[in-house]
Amino acid sequence: MSLGMPDAVSSVLATALDGLATRQTVIADNIANVDTPGFRATSVDFESSLAAALQRGAMSVNGVAPTERPSNAPVGEDGNNVDLRQESLSAVQTQFQYQMMTRAVSERHALVATAAGAF
Repeated sequence: MSLGMPDAVSSVLATALDGLATRQTVIADNIANVDTPGFRATSVDFESSLAAALQRGAMSVNGVAPTERPSNAPVGEDGNNVDLRQESLSAVQTQFQYQMMTRAVSERHALVATAAGAF
């Protein structure tokens, strides 16, 4: 996702939004397959690679990508390991995080617009 501003903060915000969007898609897929025999849930992590890039001092986070991993949840008799309660909680948490990121993007745009108008 491009936010139209090629600076480090915008790159971090865009990377976080992309990671959260990927997580939302994976959670929705997990929930949709709660009754599918043999289905194995997956989870998404992007925070680790984003934090590592920031610790390296990488001002560009272009190499940071969400990674999907198999869930460690116990497998039921039908071979499915989707935990509907956990997935529902993760969906709510991810939506809240996404809303906070979009608010940060909006406020950043407003700040840049205000600064640009001052000159």
